Amino acid sequence: MGSASATPAATARPVVIFDGDCAFCTSSVDFIRARIRPDVDFAPWQRLDLAALGLTEHQAEKAVQWIDGAENRASGARAFGLLLRRASRPWRAVGTLMLIPPINWLADALYRLVADNRHRLPGGTPACTFPAPNHDQGHTA
Repeated sequence: MGSASATPAATARPVVIFDGDCAFCTSSVDFIRARIRPDVDFAPWQRLDLAALGLTEHQAEKAVQWIDGAENRASGARAFGLLLRRASRPWRAVGTLMLIPPINWLADALYRLVADNRHRLPGGTPACTFPAPNHDQGHTA
């Protein structure tokens, strides 16, 4: 797996944990870093001690994860909304809207649609499917 010494919870900035083996996810993080530039750190889950962060491999494979300095946690669309709230305008407003019902219901559905089909999207590869190859095939989405 990854380095057991990597513990993003020790940083002052929130950490967004993503699937570093997924080309679509990595391309998305590169795009977000370059164009949206939120005040967060990004870390591929494969390089982290997930148990020390209170996460499982299944959680990290299934959805992007958010951990902030107070160890507040979120996943999926909520994590993405929190990420956008740490960016400049207009992204901050978009992130805030994503967290408010009923918009958050739509955001959750859209996030799940993208996450479940990321291997079919531009930059996606068979490694982006869930569950990932070479992992426990007992996991379900």
